[in-house]
Amino acid sequence: MSLAQEFRPHRVVVLALDGLLPFELGIPHRVFGRARDAERRHLYEVVTCSVRRPGPVRTDADFAIQVDHGPQALATADTVIVPSSYQLGPVAREGRLTEELAAALARIRPGTRLASICTGVYVLAAAGYLDGRPATTHWADAERFQRMFPRIDVDADVLFIDDGDVLTSAGVAAGIDLCLHIVRRDHGTAVANDVARRMVVPPHRDGGQAQYIHRPVPDPQVATTTAARAWALGRLHEPIQLRDMAEQEAMSVRTFTRRFREEVGISPGQWLTQQRVERARHLLESTDLSVDQVARQAGFGTAQSMRQHLQAALGVTPTAYRRTFRATLGAGG
Repeated sequence: MSLAQEFRPHRVVVLALDGLLPFELGIPHRVFGRARDAERRHLYEVVTCSVRRPGPVRTDADFAIQVDHGPQALATADTVIVPSSYQLGPVAREGRLTEELAAALARIRPGTRLASICTGVYVLAAAGYLDGRPATTHWADAERFQRMFPRIDVDADVLFIDDGDVLTSAGVAAGIDLCLHIVRRDHGTAVANDVARRMVVPPHRDGGQAQYIHRPVPDPQVATTTAARAWALGRLHEPIQLRDMAEQEAMSVRTFTRRFREEVGISPGQWLTQQRVERARHLLESTDLSVDQVARQAGFGTAQSMRQHLQAALGVTPTAYRRTFRATLGAGG
């Protein structure tokens, strides 16, 4: 059988619950629906289903949506995504699934990847998928969520958490970050960046980046750190000191560091490491440069340093990462 005949898009099933937020329901369709391989084939098939037979599902807006698939679709999923809802009933009040929802979730095959956006995490938690695992949700719900599910390690200070076969995210925009992360994990930075460009959103915000809780919005009359970040991105292959970035904005190191955290949510050093990891990933996927050359161009200096950072960020070595995504691209998807 040819590779073309073997190709099958990854099936993402989105569970639409009453009281859903239309914007968040649309995130998986928008992100995964835009992901294509080098031959322009869709890498994902996105299907929306209800816990009932096909029909209307209420939203938190002044309209309902028509869902054409019942819970049977969950049995066909490679990935199931649960967006948020404002009408979770006993799931959010008591941490207990309704019979209807429990029956629907029981259709999910073992080994299926699970993900939630915002308060959709209550569904995964009530079903027992998160016991003993790390998870996140919208910062405003995190304290209550932790009280209700003490066996879960809740982190309210991150955008999303990837725990392998179960992923959770904070609210709204973090759902976009999570879905882009999944595309990046499945098919590499080039595909994810292409999706992000089409959506006109930042291609990468690391899951460990903070949710911007209680941070003041920078005064538009006050200088920002935008120019320093642009300056650094053009020089990732060079040694960059904190004082060098501060000088681009004519700020003291202390003021620059504080302003940077207010705007980006992490320290300048953490941000630089993230950008260098992204540069290294892109070069490993798209060029034939040696690991040493990639390390130098990404600003890590040595292959050993880059290996340590990629292992910490991705859990794989540079060679293993390149082998994985070169094999994927070679197969056309």
